[in-house]
Amino acid sequence: MRAQTTPLAAGAATVWCVVNVSVVRLDPDLPLPARQYVSDAGYDLHAREGTTLAPGERYLMPTGIAVALPHGHAGFVLPRSGLAANKGLGVLNSPGLVDSGY
Repeated sequence: MRAQTTPLAAGAATVWCVVNVSVVRLDPDLPLPARQYVSDAGYDLHAREGTTLAPGERYLMPTGIAVALPHGHAGFVLPRSGLAANKGLGVLNSPGLVDSGY
């Protein structure tokens, strides 16, 4: 997976940072993370299982993937604003920080 970020420096010369992230599919039935729209900043993850939560209940949801983040970089797991607003569904430790050493 290759993500392009916003420019690191403005001016006559623009510098882009390109980060390559290795992704291993643990569940062949799930799609790999992808952007819903070209302009999206992040990639959508898919739930590996279905579950019903009672009010206030927590659940560790597998995503069906493993990622190798380059040293000095991190990934973030954030709630979708629509799910959070409409269903009250979020990420417990939002934002969920995934360091390269994890």
